[in-house]
Amino acid sequence: MTQPSEFPGFPPDFFERLDEADDEQFYGQARLVTHLDDATIEALTQLYRDLVPAHAHVLDLMSSWVSHLPPEVPYQRVSGLGLNRQELASNPRLHDFEVHNLNREPELPYGDAEFDAVLNAVSVQYLTRPVEVFASVRRVLRPRGLHAVAISHRLFPEKAVAIWQAMSMEDRVRLVGSYFFAAGGWDEPVVIDRSPDGADPLLVIVARRVE
Repeated sequence: MTQPSEFPGFPPDFFERLDEADDEQFYGQARLVTHLDDATIEALTQLYRDLVPAHAHVLDLMSSWVSHLPPEVPYQRVSGLGLNRQELASNPRLHDFEVHNLNREPELPYGDAEFDAVLNAVSVQYLTRPVEVFASVRRVLRPRGLHAVAISHRLFPEKAVAIWQAMSMEDRVRLVGSYFFAAGGWDEPVVIDRSPDGADPLLVIVARRVE
């Protein structure tokens, strides 16, 4: 993936939303539903099986009641960060969790180099300060740790940022790549297409922290 030139300065109106009320209001009610169809969830789980080694320390970023991690793989630690306490408490894969609003405070509440992998499943479109978040993700990753950002075509239109809703899937991939480039300290992102036939698309942008 080459560095895109279309988004050099990230104008503020890129990240405006239809609903600018506090996110805690919108996400205050638990939604114990899935946001991908079954075949796409299975494809995402298989990708995590391929990318994240057993016994890794994993952060599920913008998490909810399900993490899509393979059930048979043991991890040393799975931490969840999200906005709804009930959803996080209902997630059986989490060893610990934090209720934290990244749009208010993009700095992650973790120490340096705590994790081997940070996963974001179909939620990056809700970040209003994505470059700051990606920089903080780099900080909490160990050297050569990976950040995997999965995207599809479903979203809450009230809370997805304006630029995301104006883009095609191809441009969304490039936009996420530009977040990595703007944050700095990442290898060149790669794109993995695991879209099942006849199901929701699944594109995953993956980059590793440099040494």
